[in-house]
Amino acid sequence: MAQILGFLARRDGALSRTDIDAAIVRLGFGRVAAGRQQAIEAGRGYLFWSGRGAPTAAQDGGLAVVFNGWIYNPEELPTAPDDASVFLALSRKAGFEGAVQRVNGDFGLALLDESAACLWLARDRLGLQPLYYVEQPGFVAFASRPRPLCGLPGVDGRPDPSFVARFAGSHYRSFDNDPHASPYRGVRQLPAAHVLKATSGGIACRPYWALTDAGDVIGGGEAELAERYRDLLIDATRRRLARADRACFTLSGGMDSSSVLSAAVQVGGHPLPAFSTVYEDPTFDESQDIQPMLGPKAEPWIPVAVGDPDVFGLVRDMVALHDEPVATATWLSHYLLAGEVAREGYTAVFGGLGGDELNAGEYEYFLFHFADLQQAGRTAELEQEIAAWVAHHDHPIHRKSRATVEDGFRRMIDFSVPGRCLPDTGRLHRYVSALDPGLFDLTAYRPVMPHPFTSYLKNRCYQDIFFETAPCCLRAEDRHTSAFGLARFDPFLDHRLVTFMFQVPGDMKFRRGVTKTLLRQAMTGVLPEETRTRVKKTGWNAPAHLWFTGKGADQVRDLIGSRAFRERGVYRVDVVEGLLNDHETVVKGGELRENHMMFLWQLVNLEAWLESLSNGAVGGRS
Repeated sequence: MAQILGFLARRDGALSRTDIDAAIVRLGFGRVAAGRQQAIEAGRGYLFWSGRGAPTAAQDGGLAVVFNGWIYNPEELPTAPDDASVFLALSRKAGFEGAVQRVNGDFGLALLDESAACLWLARDRLGLQPLYYVEQPGFVAFASRPRPLCGLPGVDGRPDPSFVARFAGSHYRSFDNDPHASPYRGVRQLPAAHVLKATSGGIACRPYWALTDAGDVIGGGEAELAERYRDLLIDATRRRLARADRACFTLSGGMDSSSVLSAAVQVGGHPLPAFSTVYEDPTFDESQDIQPMLGPKAEPWIPVAVGDPDVFGLVRDMVALHDEPVATATWLSHYLLAGEVAREGYTAVFGGLGGDELNAGEYEYFLFHFADLQQAGRTAELEQEIAAWVAHHDHPIHRKSRATVEDGFRRMIDFSVPGRCLPDTGRLHRYVSALDPGLFDLTAYRPVMPHPFTSYLKNRCYQDIFFETAPCCLRAEDRHTSAFGLARFDPFLDHRLVTFMFQVPGDMKFRRGVTKTLLRQAMTGVLPEETRTRVKKTGWNAPAHLWFTGKGADQVRDLIGSRAFRERGVYRVDVVEGLLNDHETVVKGGELRENHMMFLWQLVNLEAWLESLSNGAVGGRS
């Protein structure tokens, strides 16, 4: 909902007033930032806040703070009129890092210490609020988005060739593998749960919090754990509702968004407004699955029909807001939903992001639970779970069998190191042949995959939260809600809840081929039974396969036939043409094999981004 920006000059005149004003315009999505603004000058430092509502910026006794986000535990902290003032008072008492560790919140923040000529930055534990920075000999600067920093003196704002190659020819799970990187060569990202200290002598960046392997929860039975889970989720929702004004909820047919909405109803005692994207294609439309939530939980319910969207026009709009290409097609639907939320007069939106990663809700997590069972020698249970998985989830394209499990073990499990997962190189390198070989050697790319846990399932979920699925989703959610002046809240990503769920064993997340076991038990009496017990998962997806056939395919052909596309030096045009033709064959013929919608979505987004930059050169090419 807010944007922040600032700098610490290491010498006089390092940044001009023109430089600062231009960065502020870029911070405001290409216009002067909307809403209220506050600027603070402190010695050689400068802080800027822009957003709706009262500014969260404070200055006192040589210290100045700008705060983007929310504090959820005010009862444990000093009393002050706003979050920036709370943090400033807390930092005087506990020091900067001590203050950050005591805050339960979603935040990107900066503190200037005038006497020490020091700039501190911090980002919340799960990375809900973004923060980027640059370092030059004469200054260190930061912003909520990367593009405002690209125009500063000496900053290399060209696209990073590794990012371009991964976006062009790899899977979206590879885009955020380096949490310090941005899509721009000269701009860095502050990772989740990190602080940064900048002085005249340099910068130091380090974590202030981390998930650690504390084993599985000891003490109490499953019913007690379910009760603890329910209480944590309701409390996380309650704390966020206390900060929200005119709140509404995104609602799909699944467990996560339904649980967040139902938890909020428990807090308030009455139904709450909900928005859902709906489609003509019944494969993707969840209207029927949503019906049990209507009335007792959701009132009013506002369906947002996606219909036949202007994909190319919407992608250009979204890329301008994101400062980068948009990872997946689902976020086009979310962009339309966010706009409708704002038009209906709501100012805060709650969602279920993080629920899949905490509750092992993705279908591919089964393999890693199976690996834990095999590693533990629980053979009979393993065979029962595989049989139930096949019975519930076999698919005509993505087949399920004992042989499928063995193939997954061979490719993605290292049984010599307990808990060590391996990258799915087949998925990551599926479209390598479509890249110009002179761009970047994507075949040599291997993602970083830490393994802080001895459980394969926990490590796979950890990977998704910090290095794969969650970062791009949180970034897209932030860009869309900020563009429409909305606050956004994701209760599943309360760090207390995350810590708890990483101490829950896999057999409380999977049982008899069904996911999210403990959440289902925790939501007894809270969720409608039809929602709580539903086994099949549609997933929050969009029918992008149809967007790149017919008229959409012709638009892609025009794009790849353009001189700019051919001279860009990113793709092999003949291979792309073949993939587009094959995509149409698969979709129009209803063939039971994978289409290429994700590749084409990424291509259209990447080209829109490169075209939007004043210099679209990649890897030094013109």
